[in-house]
Amino acid sequence: MTGSSFLPTLEGAFYSDPAVFALEQDRVFSAAWICTVRAGDVPAAGDFQTIEVAGESIVAVRGKDGVIRAFFNVCRHRGSRLCSEGSGRMKGAVLCPYHAWSYGFDGRLIGAPNIAEMSDDDRGDRHLLEIASREWLGYLWLCLADSPPSFEESVISQVADRLGDAERIDHYAMEALAVGRRIEYEVGANWKLIVENFMECYHCGTLHPELVTVLPEFRKGQATQSQAGHGALFGDGIEGFTVDGDGGFGRLPGLDEDQDRRYYGMTVTPQVIINLVPDHVIFHRIYPVSVDRTVVICDWLFDRRVVDGGADLGRSVELFHRVNQQDFGAVESTQLSMGSRAYRRGGVLVPVERHIGLFHEWLRGMLAAGAATPS
Repeated sequence: MTGSSFLPTLEGAFYSDPAVFALEQDRVFSAAWICTVRAGDVPAAGDFQTIEVAGESIVAVRGKDGVIRAFFNVCRHRGSRLCSEGSGRMKGAVLCPYHAWSYGFDGRLIGAPNIAEMSDDDRGDRHLLEIASREWLGYLWLCLADSPPSFEESVISQVADRLGDAERIDHYAMEALAVGRRIEYEVGANWKLIVENFMECYHCGTLHPELVTVLPEFRKGQATQSQAGHGALFGDGIEGFTVDGDGGFGRLPGLDEDQDRRYYGMTVTPQVIINLVPDHVIFHRIYPVSVDRTVVICDWLFDRRVVDGGADLGRSVELFHRVNQQDFGAVESTQLSMGSRAYRRGGVLVPVERHIGLFHEWLRGMLAAGAATPS
């Protein structure tokens, strides 16, 4: 497209070829920091959740010292799966169901039949394999890489670039908020289509009538993500971020005056979407399942007093639930064309979508780290 103001998208194979998906699991989801468990979902010692990242089963368990640690869900004896349930509470230890090897919540091998015959060195070599982890914003983030990238430079810096200062997200005190509603969506589309859809608002006037009523500037198709520090202002007469624009639950205690009546949206590559509004936070975690199937877990986080008081959260939840349904329907329709010969060379990004090109550059760079990319 010589002379065109349009930038090219990724080629269709990036969204439809299982080989590309496998490469992403190895070069992206095994190398980047991935957001997993909500810390409040494992509140006490022995509480655990199992999760899958890049094809690996992982168990996250809170220790007696209050720290959540993540381990490969694999016994160091003969490789048995340790935890088959999605969540629960362990009594005193992580116990292998096969030969009864047991591990402390810190991963140390603490018991096994005939363990007295094992040397201290042998026991030390058989501790559970721990995965790099970090709690931030009330969630546990993991990285499978042997040498994880700096969390500050690869994750927190993205929030700083969007808000102008990473400390501004601390005003929402997300770690202290309570999950008022959680919805899990199964989306018949490649994970990147979901990320790209959220990055732009070119579609907002077409797909999101409720959203553009609350945030009128979204009718213009400009994405707030491309504007550092900018928050979309609520429309005249709009009292809250609700499906009908009526009042919500008051401003969260730590917010500045200039964060009131504004919406801030951002992606944290590769798989987090954060939406900040004055009285709650909407937090998406994106988990690729296959080249054309993705699970998205969406949490609506409110002040704990609002949740514990039994407030009706329906109007607040309904607004972004509709946005999710509208977006996911659109990307599922798009997925149907990703394998078409008409999209073999991809499409284009109009000027207001140019920042998606930065995501594509990042992805190509990750995939190019030791492997070929599609042509």
